[in-house]
Amino acid sequence: MADFDVREKRFEQDIETFLCTHGGYLKGDPAAFDRKLALDTATLLSFIQSSQPREWERYVRIYGADSERRLIERFCRETDTEGLLAVLRKGFTDRGVRFRAVFWKPETSMNDATRKAYESNILHCTRQLHYATGNEKSIDIVLFVNGIPVVSMELKCEFTGQNTANAIEQYRFDRQDRDTIFAFKKRVLVHFAVDLENVYMTTRLQGERTFFLPFNQGSNGAGHVGGKGNPPNPDGYQTAYLWKQVLFRDRLLEILQKYIHIEKDKKGIRDDVVIFPRYHQLDVVTRLLAHVRENGAGHHYLIQHSAGSGKSNSIAWLAHRLSGLHDDRDEKIFHSVIVVTDRRILDSQLQDTVYQFDHVEGVVQKIDEDSRQLKEAIESATPIIITTLQKFPVIYREVNSGKRRYAVIVDEAHSSQTGDAAKKLKQALSDRTKALEEYAELEGRTEATEKDEEDKMLDEMAAHGRHDNLSFFAFTATPKARTLQMFGSKTEDGRYRPFHIYSMRQAIEEGFILDVLAHYMTYRMYYRIVKAIPDDPELDTSAGVRAIRRFETLHPHNISAKTSIMLEHFLHTTQHKIGGRAKAMVVTPSRLHAVRYVLEFRRQLQEKGFSGTGVLVAFSGEVDDDGMTYTEEKMNRTAAGETIRESQLRETFAKDEYKILIVAEKYQTGFDQPLLHTMFVDKKLSDVKAVQTLSRLNRTARGKVDTFVLDFVNTAEDIRKAFEPYYEETVLEEETDPNVIYDLKNTLEHYRLWQKTDIDRFAALFWSTSIQQAGDMGKLMATLRPALDRFDTLQDDEKDLFKSTLARFNRIYAFVTQICRLFDRDIHAFSRYARFLARLLPKDGRATVDVDDKVLLEYYRLEQQAEQRIALTGDVQGFRPVTGDAGRREKKKDPLTVIIDRINEKHGTNFTEMDKVLLQIENDYATDSKWQGYAQHSDVNTFMMLFNKHFPDMVAARFEENNAFFGTLLNDPDILKQTMHTMGTIIYRRLNVLPKENSE
Repeated sequence: MADFDVREKRFEQDIETFLCTHGGYLKGDPAAFDRKLALDTATLLSFIQSSQPREWERYVRIYGADSERRLIERFCRETDTEGLLAVLRKGFTDRGVRFRAVFWKPETSMNDATRKAYESNILHCTRQLHYATGNEKSIDIVLFVNGIPVVSMELKCEFTGQNTANAIEQYRFDRQDRDTIFAFKKRVLVHFAVDLENVYMTTRLQGERTFFLPFNQGSNGAGHVGGKGNPPNPDGYQTAYLWKQVLFRDRLLEILQKYIHIEKDKKGIRDDVVIFPRYHQLDVVTRLLAHVRENGAGHHYLIQHSAGSGKSNSIAWLAHRLSGLHDDRDEKIFHSVIVVTDRRILDSQLQDTVYQFDHVEGVVQKIDEDSRQLKEAIESATPIIITTLQKFPVIYREVNSGKRRYAVIVDEAHSSQTGDAAKKLKQALSDRTKALEEYAELEGRTEATEKDEEDKMLDEMAAHGRHDNLSFFAFTATPKARTLQMFGSKTEDGRYRPFHIYSMRQAIEEGFILDVLAHYMTYRMYYRIVKAIPDDPELDTSAGVRAIRRFETLHPHNISAKTSIMLEHFLHTTQHKIGGRAKAMVVTPSRLHAVRYVLEFRRQLQEKGFSGTGVLVAFSGEVDDDGMTYTEEKMNRTAAGETIRESQLRETFAKDEYKILIVAEKYQTGFDQPLLHTMFVDKKLSDVKAVQTLSRLNRTARGKVDTFVLDFVNTAEDIRKAFEPYYEETVLEEETDPNVIYDLKNTLEHYRLWQKTDIDRFAALFWSTSIQQAGDMGKLMATLRPALDRFDTLQDDEKDLFKSTLARFNRIYAFVTQICRLFDRDIHAFSRYARFLARLLPKDGRATVDVDDKVLLEYYRLEQQAEQRIALTGDVQGFRPVTGDAGRREKKKDPLTVIIDRINEKHGTNFTEMDKVLLQIENDYATDSKWQGYAQHSDVNTFMMLFNKHFPDMVAARFEENNAFFGTLLNDPDILKQTMHTMGTIIYRRLNVLPKENSE
């Protein structure tokens, strides 16, 4: 018996055998290849002459015996100028004769001529193709469409000691783009490096700069939880999916027609990029189309795809394919595809991508004017509509959607899908005929399909739940429990799971995003607060704790010390990353913190002489601090003093001179800046907010190999718990019981704030069949007044609990009616009444107290913890369903000393006199009547001038009290200057919160 054949040649042969026996290919002849033109000219001519005889006959009349040469020349000229993709999709024209280089599969089977034209395509699988004019180098396998090379493959076999890494090196160093076959955009469109276990691909050969992407399914197969690689294949090669599911005849032609596209940089900064779908993208679109084709409209799909999954392209491909999808009866399944997104970039990307496929204007319409534009687009059945959710409440009553079917693609599905705007979307688009038939049957009516056109309440209820004419396709990396129940797939065990998964784990392992938890450093903050006043007032306990914590975090000692640590790390480490282009973000807990941080960052940078490190800030509205008013635009200026408008901030931060962005509740979601390397966190983060915020770092860039997080507030365990549910698969353990809304309503009834007649009168007015009359709004208010008056008689703790229960009822009713249809007039009437009542109740203003003049910071220390990698396993329990528990927060009061003791117990440690020395200096100045007078009667600049003059003398005078500390100040001018500024700022602020009569 012969030895087992483990040569690469056998690998080639097996692929060729499949493609030529089952894959729709013919065996190619390498000798037929014209190396200079990079074409099998005989096949191209044969295809055109046989599939387009009339055009060829007309062409021959023009060029005669020279026709074949002229046609090949024209084809090459067109691909040189327009690119191969454009020629494949549009054809090419010579002297008024238009030829097709390929025929695409028709959307329907109704036209026999288009089917025959498609079958006329000639596909070849050619092994060992010698491609160069100056040598005999060869490619293992090249796939041709009508004589045009479109796919190349380099194969390696681990049994011979080689793998994809060797194939990639061969492409980088032996395959030159000066050879016509490798000319970018003109011939082969995608190159695969393949071994027995893995596949990698690229669309452009650039020598050493050539970049290959994984083209694997994932360790557990595409769409499932797993990491990098491919699942074992007991029936053959692990990489067989490449030729069996991707490169066989019909699929390759489909990819050429409907997936590959060119991503252009409209600003001209970078070269064009040819986009070939990654395997999970191809898989999710294919599976979704198959399910819709088999089951029709009316189903919901949750796609949990991590950051780095190429979600924008997946949405673009899905939108285009759904807009042209037909069922087995050759009927169009959806009349319009509506993409709901807040991302501006998705609009231009969709338009550009779809135009490359169809070459027709108007296929994609962005709703960028007003809601009227949305109404017209829906009613005219525009194939693809891009809009925001907020446009629907304006036009939902006016839209005449008829009995059309809609696919709604939701970009970044989250809790807003249970809000009022989402309900209005369903009212605008849903065909409620079946729901009304169901209602008629429940009510025992005979007029099953009839309804009173003026019955507005019934119209609202009919829009609840799911509808046969609406399919939702929800994309998100971080689904919440409600998202899972609204869009997820219910399994036999009662759980709700995503329809398709590309996990954070797989994206990290494949290198499409970076692991933001790989280099995580935490700091522990220790401090002690002391009372600064003789009396001991009682304060709301929770409000007192918040106020003291706010006092400490805004204290100049804290701001200055943390800024110093952040800048030291940035200047010594971060700024040298990514070839010196790395940037950092500082996440702050409030707008006031952001203002103080940006001022301190700029001050310390100026002192250190780093004027080229630009610092920007992002926050909304106005902030008042020390009598000054700050806004984002006032604080953000160019070196020339020009205002940086809010709309310009993203683009400005991308410039080399700007390195640090300080944020307060902005840019923590949806902000992609690949050069962002380091994040400094000074804010409590939890759950999905932690994942979304830290994920700003995970985008890849050339030269970016890692990220870094320095966290002053959260522990490593806090962050691990936040990330775990989203690392692999997010699951809802069981569905929410719709009866929870009745439980909540019963709880609310116990307060006896209304009578049924109040709600009946409210409903009669709100859903009145007549046109609203003058005074109706006042009448509506009158129906709510009894409940408001009775609310005023409740005890404070009863008021709090009632309001929280009412708010919970409103949220859960909105959620439950998105997933099921109740047809309960009483509960629906009550829900409207409850929403209006909630608007009129006093706002839930948390108790606030001001402690700035009541407490002092006695000790303070920041202690660095070890840098670590926060490891995730994905082995977590799924989310629990929504419940009706309203929760109770007991209000209590404690003396200030008790509150201080509680905080000191949590944040204290064994302090040394070194920790206290600066605070002693602060107290000395603060109790000196002379300095009290300076502070009370001078502006900050004058005070600081006096203080800066006096401080060095005071340090010298107190040298003997603490040689180590004061010696450091005297011997290091930078430390002295920073300490002096911090102390002066603290003392000035402290003295200015004292009443003048107490300080004079």
